[in-house]
Amino acid sequence: MSALQLHEMPDGRKIAFRHGEGRGPALVFLPGYMSDMAGSKATALADWAALEGREWLLLDYSGCGESPGDFADGTLSRWCDEVVALIEARIAGPVNLVGSSMGGWLMLLAARALGAKVAGLVGIAAAPDFTDWGFDPKQKTALAAGETIFEHNPYGPEATPTHPAFWTDGEAQLQLDGAVPFDGPVRLLHGQDDTVVPPEISLRLAGALRSSDVQVTLVKGGDHRLSREQDITLLLQSVAAL
Repeated sequence: MSALQLHEMPDGRKIAFRHGEGRGPALVFLPGYMSDMAGSKATALADWAALEGREWLLLDYSGCGESPGDFADGTLSRWCDEVVALIEARIAGPVNLVGSSMGGWLMLLAARALGAKVAGLVGIAAAPDFTDWGFDPKQKTALAAGETIFEHNPYGPEATPTHPAFWTDGEAQLQLDGAVPFDGPVRLLHGQDDTVVPPEISLRLAGALRSSDVQVTLVKGGDHRLSREQDITLLLQSVAAL
């Protein structure tokens, strides 16, 4: 694993990242909500890319992982700006974006911003529009009133917060009700036992994508994380096929 570096944004934000040189397209991993680049999927992807001699990039959004900042300030727009700025600053050629959960929403937004620089997309339990379908009317009312809500976290002892700024920004970034303007190859992986993001979301995304080269793989027995050994193998095979 390469050394940790910091990229400074125009407003002074510092974004932690790791970058490995190699041939392209470069692989860029976008973590999920409250996740970071130290996760098993991110590190497996970087290790595989290094062995294959491919360029790769891992990063932590501001307020997450190794990046300084307050998580409560995070929004899709803010984190997308960081992803785009880091890619434009560090990677000269094309990229394949690999987005996990919320990162699958961010990869769609980043692909819009980066245009032809994005060669392909891989979604892992991609969760576009979860501010819409992921909350009930009572929760939406609270968020719209400026309240932070907390939900059970199946992966840790602390409840998962959703801050009103994140929710409001997400509602302005919905993707599934119109055409998603991406024409390159897309591979969407989703566990059939995912209790966080319904597998139907990947099917809806497949239908919304303008690309004619979209494949959805439903993994029997797979949960939201898709971090079992066989799940990681499937991810690497999907990336290699691009």
